[in-house]
Amino acid sequence: MGERDDPGTIGRRVQRLRVERGLTQRQLAEPVYTPAYISTLESGRVRPSDDALRHLAGRLGVAFDELATGRSARLVTELRLRLTEAQRTLAVGETEAAAAQYAELLAEAETHGLTEERSAALLGLGECALETGELEPGREYFERAEACLAGAPLPARVPALRGRAVAHYLAGELRYAVYLLETALDELNRGGLHDPDALLLLYASAIGPYMDMGAHARAAQAAEFALALAPQSGDPALVARMHRSVARTLVAEGRLAEADASLAKAAELYRGLQIRTELANCHWMRGYVYAQDGQLERAEEELREALGMLTAKRAALYSSQVAVELADVLHKRGRSDEAAALLHDVLGHLSPERGAVHAAAAHRLLGIIAEDARRTEDAEEHYVRALSLLERAGAAGDLADLCRLLGDLLRRTGRVEAALDAYRTGLGHRTAPGTTTLGPAPAQPPL
Repeated sequence: MGERDDPGTIGRRVQRLRVERGLTQRQLAEPVYTPAYISTLESGRVRPSDDALRHLAGRLGVAFDELATGRSARLVTELRLRLTEAQRTLAVGETEAAAAQYAELLAEAETHGLTEERSAALLGLGECALETGELEPGREYFERAEACLAGAPLPARVPALRGRAVAHYLAGELRYAVYLLETALDELNRGGLHDPDALLLLYASAIGPYMDMGAHARAAQAAEFALALAPQSGDPALVARMHRSVARTLVAEGRLAEADASLAKAAELYRGLQIRTELANCHWMRGYVYAQDGQLERAEEELREALGMLTAKRAALYSSQVAVELADVLHKRGRSDEAAALLHDVLGHLSPERGAVHAAAAHRLLGIIAEDARRTEDAEEHYVRALSLLERAGAAGDLADLCRLLGDLLRRTGRVEAALDAYRTGLGHRTAPGTTTLGPAPAQPPL
């Protein structure tokens, strides 16, 4: 609830409530205290003890917290119920309505000085901003939520910290996102703060950046820890998100049947919870799994389902990312013109600061399509733009492959020295499996 009010404020509140109830100072004081004590208290010249406040609260018919802080227990309960309703609104895909609810709750929490409720409202606004692709405002909301809980234990701050890391990740700042997540994991594990929900949230969130950076061994280890922590978690939505993230590492290891099973578990949990965005993300990942397994028709069905769900709830950034995956499947099915049109539309919604990795993927695929059509100059332009985006994001896993494509194109057009430069650049980004330049992995949880 926070700190109690100053003696003067409490004194005036006691006097107001006493007068409203028609009590004299003697009636309020008896049988434990004297009228003189009540007079001194009401004038703000004494700081009442907790025992004194409990006595007065009982005589005045109010809760201890209301007397000490001016906030009724009913107000706090009602705010928390409305926060739950806003979370529900966001979960079913009504992002704009949820943002309006959270903004109203934030204003009320600030008016009444409710720190925890203010942080929860800011966290909700941050999640709404991620849904709509407004990464900078989202990051600011998460930073403010974290600042609200500056004095709280780290596990309480993890959701805001994770939100900030995801905002940086979606903006293409992979290395910094991993730094934030790993630093928190290290502090939790080394400090003995083994909160299963906090650890599960961090490990599941680290898998995506690890995969994009080419750090597959770290991604697999994070997935292993997440799976081990899942039975200890009391949050089914968090467990479902973990299953979706773990599927990425299973795909990378060629374990497609296990990946599909993990996604099926996640989808089942999300359907039960009616969390529409995460359910859409499960369709997205299943489409990716089917594409990797060569089941292109099923992949297209899943990706179109995901795209439809995300577009309906105006999740612009996530919609663009799914569209890139769908375009790749369309290209593989021989519908390159349709794929190219989709990609050009997607690039209008992405930028180096907003979805850099997927913008690079769009340019890479447009380069391949252009090369197939013998439009060499267009292909080279797309490859170079993709290379610039990936270098900025530090996505080492994709950089090596892109340098190979560019090198092959340059070699076929007779520019051997330029091709060699491209290959050398690719080799420079081809780190050993599971390694990054981020330093040692964080301390491990005691599983």
